[in-house]
Amino acid sequence: MPETITVSQLNENIKYILEETFGYVWVEGEISNLRRPQSGHVYFTLKDEKSQVRAVYFKQFGRYQQGLTFELEEGLNILCRAKVSVYPPRGEYQLIVESAEPRGTGALQKLFEQLKARLAAEGLFDERHKKPIPFLPKNIGVITSPSGAVIKDVLSIAKRRFPSVNIIVAPARVQGGEAAAEVIRALKNLHADRRAEVIIIARGGGSLEDLAPFNDESLAREIYRSSIPLVSAVGHETDFTICDFVADLRAPTPSAAAELVVPEREDLLRKIGTLGHRIEAGFRRYLEDRRGEIIDLRTRLKDPRRILADRQLHLDVLKARLKTSLRHAEKELSAELDRLKLRLLHCRPSGQIEEKKKIINGINRDMQNIFSGRLSLLNQRLAKNAALLESLSPLGVLRRGYSITRSLREQKIVCRADELNEGEDINVRFAEGSINAEVKKIIEG
Repeated sequence: MPETITVSQLNENIKYILEETFGYVWVEGEISNLRRPQSGHVYFTLKDEKSQVRAVYFKQFGRYQQGLTFELEEGLNILCRAKVSVYPPRGEYQLIVESAEPRGTGALQKLFEQLKARLAAEGLFDERHKKPIPFLPKNIGVITSPSGAVIKDVLSIAKRRFPSVNIIVAPARVQGGEAAAEVIRALKNLHADRRAEVIIIARGGGSLEDLAPFNDESLAREIYRSSIPLVSAVGHETDFTICDFVADLRAPTPSAAAELVVPEREDLLRKIGTLGHRIEAGFRRYLEDRRGEIIDLRTRLKDPRRILADRQLHLDVLKARLKTSLRHAEKELSAELDRLKLRLLHCRPSGQIEEKKKIINGINRDMQNIFSGRLSLLNQRLAKNAALLESLSPLGVLRRGYSITRSLREQKIVCRADELNEGEDINVRFAEGSINAEVKKIIEG
């Protein structure tokens, strides 16, 4: 008989063979039958025109494990790095996906829309975070390819518009897998340099795949954290990237960015000249208006001696009115003083004191009479209560020849003979002193 094994052993052996044989593989296909249970894991089927295979993406840290920067969706084409394995309970082989990236133009567009929606929800595109672009920066940082046509256009336009502006070039690749990291590094270098007052990130037009580095989430967050105002000039006027939304200003082209950041010197000189002429003309009009006012005031101004004479006459009138008012006030105060003296005589303290003394003496006599009567009544009550208390006192009863017998054993007063036993010790209290005795005989009745 050949060796027999169980179904579980068979599945475990197949799992071991598959995992040891294939290890990790790169598989491309379309997502279908996608499910997200409460565990947070993602289960789906990866298929092409002829076949399909089950796959799972396990949740580990954060939203998904490292390697996935976008949402898995139904119908999305992806290229994934996965481990071939077997799920023994059902005997089905599956792919355990560890990392994935979208494939095709449609996938890149979907990835762009997902990242745009997520960053917008976090507030990275809000206008309140936008920093103003300086009017006439002395130093301008430009992040772009040092060998492309973009930097030549920016330098040419800046030199033509304002020759004294200094351009600081931070070289970086603007296409390919390493482009986003190089742009981030160039942005950090400009911050460390501390000379740039505004930064331009520039690149010419291209396909969605060519502009993919500027849809990188890490680059978007680095731009958001930038303390220097930043202008995004990536692609043509119809191209939009994540950098455009998070930057402080979007320029339709790199040339337009240079024109937005660098004002034209001749225009500024013309504006300064025009403003100078307007200021000069306005100052002349101001002087003419003030000169006319001075002439008008001069004609209206009187002889100072006449003004002083009028003021002296008015002062004499006021002085006479003041003297009259003072005399009237003196008379009124004198009359008031006489009235107060008369009232004071009627209110002499000596008379009021004698009257109060009489009242106090009368009250004193009344109080003594009341107190004497009250004291006599209380003495009578005290004597009566003392006599009553004396008649009820046990000591009074004892003085009449009675005694109190107490059991020494139970320490209680004995009222009946049958409460004692022969030979029991007792205490007998008299009006004066007490004795201890022993019961010899109990007589009933």
